[in-house]
Amino acid sequence: MKVTQHIENAQGKSLFSFEILPPLKGQNIQSIFDSIDPLMEFNPPFIDVTYHREEYEFKELPNGLLQKKIVKKRPGTVGICAGIQNKYQVDAIPHILCGGFTKEDTENLLIDLDFLDIDNVVALRGDALKNETYFKPEKEGNQNATELVSQIHNLNQGIYLDEDLQNSSCTNFCIGVAGYPEKHMEAPSLDSDIHFLKQKIKNGADYIITQMFFDNKKFFDFVAKCRKAGITVPIIPGLKPIATKKQLNLIPHRFSLELPDDLIMEVVKAKDNEAVKQIGIEWCTEQSKELVAAGIPVLHYYSMGKAENIKAIAKQVF
Repeated sequence: MKVTQHIENAQGKSLFSFEILPPLKGQNIQSIFDSIDPLMEFNPPFIDVTYHREEYEFKELPNGLLQKKIVKKRPGTVGICAGIQNKYQVDAIPHILCGGFTKEDTENLLIDLDFLDIDNVVALRGDALKNETYFKPEKEGNQNATELVSQIHNLNQGIYLDEDLQNSSCTNFCIGVAGYPEKHMEAPSLDSDIHFLKQKIKNGADYIITQMFFDNKKFFDFVAKCRKAGITVPIIPGLKPIATKKQLNLIPHRFSLELPDDLIMEVVKAKDNEAVKQIGIEWCTEQSKELVAAGIPVLHYYSMGKAENIKAIAKQVF
């Protein structure tokens, strides 16, 4: 079922969903199921699965020269989605990236997903490689998420890259895209960011999931700006409980967002990371309760494969 249908069927009740990442290469899918099992009592209608593109490593050879090697540390997104749908009978939503994919690669991936009865995808540009300052698209790939949305939407209309195909079938993907309440780190302003977000919707996106935030006012202001700009699709907030002192510096740097002073001071005063974890649970719980009270259709949690703190929050909210 499409995300938009799940929201419609809920008739105003706030739904619970979460996101997982594939395990490191060498681990099996049971580690994924172990992180999902504790959260199934809250009846998530869908679970997102991230996609991780290739990385470059340099291996020193016996002669002292360096050999460039392409590695993919977290493969398995499509297989995990199939496993989730088979085991739990809930919708699994793979992330689709521009980075590392030609348009032909993307089309073939989407065909595989369609054959697996996967009804939803999240279209993302993806990050730059670690050795790149800025994102560089594949030579024959989509340049950005707006182009990627257009390709997926075209496939929904039965328009394939090969124009000579006869009687081609249409896919029926519900397309999610990312939104940034504090703007994307590369955007010159929030208003310009929303301008391009609106273009994604115009090109066929059906809903928005936001980057994490720790101040609900930033989310509510973002939604208001989107509505004023004419964006009417559902906007789903992304939430993450802070769990370690290190994240005080890591999260703002990695995601280009601000942490509220009250939260910062509580974390600074905490005696250890176990205390920080409890602070994060309490903060995110209050965020969640306020969002539910405001009638937000879905609350989406970034679990990163760790269910304990998400479960503690969900028990108090759903």
